[in-house]
Amino acid sequence: MKKRWIIMMTIMVIFAVLGVVLPEGSSWNPEGEPLNFANMAWMITATIFVLMMTPGVSFFYGGMVRAKNVISTMLQSFIAMGVISVIWVVFGFSLAFGEDIGGFIGNPLTYFMFKDVGIHIPVGSENLASLGLTIPLALYALFQMKFAIITPSLITGSFAERVHFSGYLVFMMLWCIFVYCPLAHWTWHPEGFLGQMFVKDFAGGIVVHASSGVAALTGAIFLGRRKTVGVFRPANIAFVILGAAMLWLGWFGFNGGSSLAADGVAVKAFLNTNTACATAMLVWVFFDCLRGRKPSAMGASVGAVVGLVAITPSAGWVSVGDSIAIALITTLVCNTAVHWKNKTHVDDALDVFPTHGVGGIIGTILTGIFVYETTEISHLHSFFNHLVAVVLVFGYTFVVTYILYWLTSKMVPMRVSAESEQLGLDRSQHDELYGVGMLTEEGANELAEYHEEHNNFIDK
Repeated sequence: MKKRWIIMMTIMVIFAVLGVVLPEGSSWNPEGEPLNFANMAWMITATIFVLMMTPGVSFFYGGMVRAKNVISTMLQSFIAMGVISVIWVVFGFSLAFGEDIGGFIGNPLTYFMFKDVGIHIPVGSENLASLGLTIPLALYALFQMKFAIITPSLITGSFAERVHFSGYLVFMMLWCIFVYCPLAHWTWHPEGFLGQMFVKDFAGGIVVHASSGVAALTGAIFLGRRKTVGVFRPANIAFVILGAAMLWLGWFGFNGGSSLAADGVAVKAFLNTNTACATAMLVWVFFDCLRGRKPSAMGASVGAVVGLVAITPSAGWVSVGDSIAIALITTLVCNTAVHWKNKTHVDDALDVFPTHGVGGIIGTILTGIFVYETTEISHLHSFFNHLVAVVLVFGYTFVVTYILYWLTSKMVPMRVSAESEQLGLDRSQHDELYGVGMLTEEGANELAEYHEEHNNFIDK
């Protein structure tokens, strides 16, 4: 077991040495650059908002699982802020936004270790210059980093309560490299092939939500159902409400910041984001009541998040009336998808695919209907291209993610033992307890006795 941690620590040491040895190469002198300081201030704020969404996911998911898995579930989202930040600085940003290679991926050496990522867009990066940035390249890279952070954290809800922490770390790193970065390049790089097809994704309907949802479905299929017995009761619905509120607030940066400027598009995205979220919250609650259920805090929270997902790919382009229609349609489909999923044997623990995956897919398809370039592409052509994009992203993400789950499991077991699952991941993976923190001496002794009684089956 120690070997895997030695390897991970060695990688961090190598990155540190490279950071000292390699020249910075970036300029921080704004002279001569077309910078807009109002845009800079807004984008710094938006970047902070987007980062806040990942702790929001931690609370949102952490409140949904059983008490014995709260800490492990929250940590799986929280740790992404560390893992993905380092990967993004070293070569992730280059893979997504570096020099284009065939419309599919960026050159990992273009901005290796954030070389030349400062105020200026360096010579040779004319593709990014076409974005017309009025903010520093470093700020743009940081904003995009927060999207890369939250995407794998969304996946964790599908395999909650049954995954090795170390296995998850390995999978998350691989998934960022081989799935997220290519999809970001396809869609948001000026020379990415989906962008060349006029596929529109304002803030991540494809790149973030469809991809994470499909990866979640893949994980639920690969890892199988939870083996523990008993009733699956949420540990803390107040956490779910808190997480949803943090996501609602953070999403203003997620969508509003995707205009890359403090302008009318940002305001429009802000308005549509709030309207869609509010609409979906109400529609989810009303639809639940029509199905004979009572209005619930859980339903209101999930509905709000579905509305945010639905409007993400089109937030800065559609009218406020369109945002209501998009939220209503997507919420009805997602609510039905959750109902159908509960009748299957797929154990997507926190309904990541029926909400984020289906929401991102429906939102993208509706973007093809409500948003199109009238001067360059017909309405029908736009709709068809968005359908093609959904199919391609679904297929690529499912196949590559399945391979990554298999590969990770060969290196580090992804699935914990049945006994560890029964005990709870907080204890078996972290020696911590929800509401207690680190185990007390009495709790540690109790855990030691439990190990001895069960032949030391707990995965260490």
